[in-house]
Amino acid sequence: MNVADAMTPRADVITVEVPGTRDDVLEYLQERGFSSVPVIKTTDEGERFRGLVTRESLIENPDEDQLALLLREVPGLSPSTTLTALAEHILESGERRVPVVDDGALVGIVTVTDVVRAIAEDKRDGDTEGERDGDTEVGGLATRPVNTVYRDTPLPVAERELSYANVPYAVVLDDDGRQAGMLTEVDIIDVARVVQGESDPGDAVANQDDEWMWEGIKAVGSRSVPTLNVEIPSTPVSEFMTEELLTVSRHRTARETARLMLSNDIEQIPLLSGDDLVGIVRDTDLLEALV
Repeated sequence: MNVADAMTPRADVITVEVPGTRDDVLEYLQERGFSSVPVIKTTDEGERFRGLVTRESLIENPDEDQLALLLREVPGLSPSTTLTALAEHILESGERRVPVVDDGALVGIVTVTDVVRAIAEDKRDGDTEGERDGDTEVGGLATRPVNTVYRDTPLPVAERELSYANVPYAVVLDDDGRQAGMLTEVDIIDVARVVQGESDPGDAVANQDDEWMWEGIKAVGSRSVPTLNVEIPSTPVSEFMTEELLTVSRHRTARETARLMLSNDIEQIPLLSGDDLVGIVRDTDLLEALV
């Protein structure tokens, strides 16, 4: 199975075009839950792929409005790339949505979910004896360190915890330290707002201690300058988390877990031993079954 067999073709891919602004992409990241959106540019030679704008780039660069400065240049894969090579690329690069490019033009997008679907449907590149596949137990694939957050933590603090841990989720714990739900970066960006105002620049970056504010303020004399701030409600995590928490045991197979993820539209499932939280199975962990 090749990338061309698994990808979403260009005709069905939502893109944004430079020149453009953050508003052009924010709708897709918030309302559709995309992790990134491809950016293209129309030239005399036709459409050209420029890069991706991600959830992280919008939150981490609140003062930047232009897509050309928010996008990240990433390599594209050929449509003939094998599923195994795709899995290796995702695991190495950390990209969740990989552009499929032919002669500089975007011809499709292939995602982690596409690979998970291939695992769920038992589509492999071959049947080499000893090859890891959908029958692999997730106990050997799971990530053992688990990112957690207390249910009463203010959401802005929880966002920082996700950012510092460099993971898109946190298992939410209750007063007894038991798992009570799941918080994801999608939950956060759904309620994040980018607000514009004016601030007195002074001689240095101001309002360093303001709750959850990034300020784009430089010393420019006495003028007030416009700033863009990412505003996240200070409400406890429990108000935004998903309470119905699916879990798996270590003997579940990658195929079974892939089907659970697809049917419930989730990207990670806690791994339990009895009632104890012992790991997390992320959709990217399942890709290890192919390599």
